[in-house]
Amino acid sequence: MIPIKSPAEIERMREACRIAATVLEALKAHAKEGVTTYEVDQIARNLMFEHGAASACYNYQVGSRRFPSHTCISVNEEVVHGIASMKRTLRSGDIVALDVVVVYQGYIGDNACTVRIGAVSPEADRLLKVTEEALYEGIRYALPGKRVGDISQAIQRYVESRGFSVVRDFVGHGVGRSMHEEPQIPNFVDRPIKRTAELKPGMTLAIEPMVNLGRADTLVLADGWTVVTRDKKPSAHFEHTVLITPGEPEILTRLAPQPAAAR
Repeated sequence: MIPIKSPAEIERMREACRIAATVLEALKAHAKEGVTTYEVDQIARNLMFEHGAASACYNYQVGSRRFPSHTCISVNEEVVHGIASMKRTLRSGDIVALDVVVVYQGYIGDNACTVRIGAVSPEADRLLKVTEEALYEGIRYALPGKRVGDISQAIQRYVESRGFSVVRDFVGHGVGRSMHEEPQIPNFVDRPIKRTAELKPGMTLAIEPMVNLGRADTLVLADGWTVVTRDKKPSAHFEHTVLITPGEPEILTRLAPQPAAAR
């Protein structure tokens, strides 16, 4: 069953997503050359606390393992689930995926982006542009009456037509009271589209293309969490939480532009 959110639940989702987006925006400004990933993670922790929220990642349990960071910070060939470390200092030329998931009043806000540290290679720069564009290409199909497979197909076609590969070992998902709800949202077509779930108003989805410069293959490091590309080539990750409405999709993790006087 795919949860359909009530109007009251949608309002709580909006608040959780606004906080997640606010934290992510702050991290983008703080992720600079010479800063450790631990420092970035602690900034996120403190901002979540200031907003009355908490990390949905911290202590997230899979089997006997608990995730030790407040955010996922994945550098270069790290695809997702990178662990913050005082030993990892960001350097010019790095690309860094920042994944922020908060829980606020029982509801989840989930978003991610990949940022450039200083000057990056032309290949890495194009990888980031294509991955972000692929996210919005997928969101275009987050419409009532469409199917999950329409989103998957749009992302896959966009990415592969530009010479990159989509990760197949990890996918997007529904989100709400839990960080991972139905449906799963692959960034590739794995079955006939008509056999995938139909999108209906009130569904909230975390759409998140993960795109590799090289091959799609990944592996998990010995820490049990960090996912890397097998060929060690860079990877990028962008994500929004999206509400299916009777009309156009609403991106819940997009911050409203501030008036000039408020900036």
